[in-house]
Amino acid sequence: MLTPDERERYQRQLLIKDWDNEKQEILKKSTVFVAGAGGLGSPVLSYLAAAGVGTLRMCDFDRVDISNLNRQILHGTGTLGSLKTDSAAETLHRINEHIAIEKITRRITAENAADLIAGSDCIADCLDSLEARMVLNRAAVELRIPMIHGGINGFRGQCTFLHPPETPCLACFISQKDRNGPSPALGAAAGIIGSLQAMEILKYLTGLGETMKNRLMLFDGLLMRNEFIALKRNPDCPVCGGLSG
Repeated sequence: MLTPDERERYQRQLLIKDWDNEKQEILKKSTVFVAGAGGLGSPVLSYLAAAGVGTLRMCDFDRVDISNLNRQILHGTGTLGSLKTDSAAETLHRINEHIAIEKITRRITAENAADLIAGSDCIADCLDSLEARMVLNRAAVELRIPMIHGGINGFRGQCTFLHPPETPCLACFISQKDRNGPSPALGAAAGIIGSLQAMEILKYLTGLGETMKNRLMLFDGLLMRNEFIALKRNPDCPVCGGLSG
């Protein structure tokens, strides 16, 4: 049940049509795994915390570097050199003391990914490594946990909702031969895409609205334009091709 303080804290979102105490209690009981506490992870974690998602399982093995601070708003000059999980947890607890933060200071690998995400209601892909994204994708497919993918490059970004066999998986439309490594990153672009990821997660958990299933949203901040590309499963996909409903 929601406490009086929680009902007051969430009163403005409780005014949303069909978002009642029951929906808010669903969020309170939910667990979201957020892979990455950086540029995308910052808005995702911040808005899920503010909305009252009960448990945020945050995974990042890195430390705060000064080059992160143009976009990773969970961190600041005072936390340089700190583990990102520690720095982010401190900020998130200031946002909402009612939620639980699980800090996972580990690199996501093929050996541990399934164990790390097990028991989560959904996953936010906020990674900047293609290799790690593909490992996370495979584990999500194996455990049939929905994953909300986001990525940015300079002023541009993309976002989609993945939940095979209802949708493709990441490997259906992103090749492991695609470019890997650091890419240009504008903080405002990360804020937009991360906020969209948070919204997709909140819609999924509450059952309100429609997610971006089978659609890839491409955002161009230079032209201030969105477009959607229809996504289809690859029947020969080595990750999800063998799945059936």
